[in-house]
Amino acid sequence: MVALLVRVWLPDRPGALGAVASRIGAVRGDLTGIDILERGAGRAIDELTVELEDVALVDLLVNEIRQVDGVDVEDVVVLDSAAPDPRVDALETAALLVEQDGVGALLGALVDRSGRDFSASWVAVAHPDENQARLGWGDVPSGGWLSAFLLGARASERLAAGERGPDDLAWASLDGSGLALVLGRAGHPFRARERRQLAALARVARRRLAELTPPCHPGLPGLVE
Repeated sequence: MVALLVRVWLPDRPGALGAVASRIGAVRGDLTGIDILERGAGRAIDELTVELEDVALVDLLVNEIRQVDGVDVEDVVVLDSAAPDPRVDALETAALLVEQDGVGALLGALVDRSGRDFSASWVAVAHPDENQARLGWGDVPSGGWLSAFLLGARASERLAAGERGPDDLAWASLDGSGLALVLGRAGHPFRARERRQLAALARVARRRLAELTPPCHPGLPGLVE
């Protein structure tokens, strides 16, 4: 068996998802998970976890789903490990963060787990006043780019909160000084539910950072653990 994540746009009406499930069954696929990523303007974006007998059936699966009126397939990802469970993954990540007993360990765990939970291409912890990322994983952009991006994100309240922005980027504030967690993901847009999950993860990290930061250090940019 091969496991897939299939992102679909479908009409936000009763029966639409059932019609998609029927098409999955037509190619002997098994629908094992449904994650609603975004809803609005009469449409929903769902991420479906599907098991197929053979990877050779992927094209047939996509063609079958596209036969449903009003449904579009945005993306298909073939998984090389067990299918993710966003709810369990989020709880495990939160538990791991509160268990960390040092700032460096906390930021390291945050980068590692957020990269995993969101299937990111790269992850960085950065500050707009610094010329390089504080911590990073993957092909992280230059410090100058990160600084310019974070400064630009302050242009509006919704941008600053990470609720809106480029499809391939998601970010969240980590402290009052401007330190932020930034994620990039090529070819796989970040959706509203994922942005809310990232914001909640950052809230956990902010609280733990506040607990670990000595009172004599007013801000994290100059913090030495």
